[in-house]
Amino acid sequence: MSATTLLLVTLGLALASFAYGRSRAYSVARLGGGVRSMHSLPSHYGMMVALWCALPALAIIVGWKLFEPSVVSGFLQDYIPQSVYEAGEKSVELYKNDIGNLVDSQAIADIQDPDKKIAAQQLASMRHISSLALFVLALAAAIAGATLALKRIKADTRARHNVEKIVQFFLISCASIAILTTLGIVLSVLFESLRFFQEVSIIEFITGTTWSPQTAIRADQVGSSGSFGAVPLFLGTMLISFIAMVVAVPFGLMSAIYLAEYASRPVRSICKPLLEILAGIPTVVYGFFAALTVAPALRSFGATLGLSVSSESALAAGAVMGIMIIPFVSSLSDDVITAVPQSMRDGSYGLGATKSETIRKVVIPAALPGIVGGVLLAVSRAIGETMIVVMAAGLAANLTANPLEAVTTVTVQIVTLLTGDQEFDSAKTLAAFALGLMLFVVTLCLNVIALHVVRKYREQYE
Repeated sequence: MSATTLLLVTLGLALASFAYGRSRAYSVARLGGGVRSMHSLPSHYGMMVALWCALPALAIIVGWKLFEPSVVSGFLQDYIPQSVYEAGEKSVELYKNDIGNLVDSQAIADIQDPDKKIAAQQLASMRHISSLALFVLALAAAIAGATLALKRIKADTRARHNVEKIVQFFLISCASIAILTTLGIVLSVLFESLRFFQEVSIIEFITGTTWSPQTAIRADQVGSSGSFGAVPLFLGTMLISFIAMVVAVPFGLMSAIYLAEYASRPVRSICKPLLEILAGIPTVVYGFFAALTVAPALRSFGATLGLSVSSESALAAGAVMGIMIIPFVSSLSDDVITAVPQSMRDGSYGLGATKSETIRKVVIPAALPGIVGGVLLAVSRAIGETMIVVMAAGLAANLTANPLEAVTTVTVQIVTLLTGDQEFDSAKTLAAFALGLMLFVVTLCLNVIALHVVRKYREQYE
């Protein structure tokens, strides 16, 4: 039986246990004078029985699936020919993989090698026995847990507290997994970055103006020693992000003001979803739009003015990226402006201010902390964008502030360095982790600043 089928069976038993446990609680309540005589509601008792049924079975399934491959592999050792062992550990693993693939494809009868055929038959048999044993143990655990829980259905049983403790533990586990995942990502990037900085000076990395990470991976190869000055990457990232925010902030803020203060309810119900559709368009589509439409148009327009515009320019990438970020600024600003108390607007109108004066001198100052926080979050989004830059700005690490020339960003170089077969012990590959660390630090600082601004100034207007 597959794991999916076993999970569905466990879920069915849990639902049946819930229904039977609740019915049993009603029966106990009738004997004791009604539901009010019970400590908890009948649904809490049913949930307690369902959890006692499902959790032991799920624990066995998860533990079994974690340890089953290593246990089965251990039993399979006796059926591997000695010649395979003599060829080395990699040959043994390859032999096991071949056997596993043959069993998965149900092609045991077509195997010509007798030793491999015997090993495949044993593996199929062990998997079958393991599946049956797992089913029996999980089913027994589910029935035993439900039976014990049913015996605990009494008037004084604190079923609600038991259920809430289990749910609380589940929520804490989910939060801990999220935190530990974040910590694992940070530590993995940090450790690899430290390996990079052991080979390349951090001063050279932060202040160098030449980025050419081509190095010889092996000793017998001829290659450059590499230049890892990341200033062109930082400057290109800031340039494209600045252009994007020049486009996104005015359009996003003005559209938010219109939707929140001027638009009628029917117009708002139509325009706001249409505007937010921009956030759902894949970035690769924006990249095609920038490369095939915006960049040629800018090049043609620049030619009419006598300007030399590169076919891949920071202006094209930044402009399209700004269009993509408009929904972030608009949606956040709209929510903040709408949250400003109506009493502040009424007070301004009572003093004789017009609608535009009220918006400029009352509503916007009141909503400014949230607007600034939204803009900073949008900046973080712009800094982390990759696909648009790859397709519209190019891969050239030019040290320039001219938006009409080709530049590249940190995220694009990370993708470039980790594309294809790479050795994770060379400075070229480890440079991607150093760039990732710098990008993480910058975006983290922007998010912290955004939260600080929102928290510091919010109370002044509440």
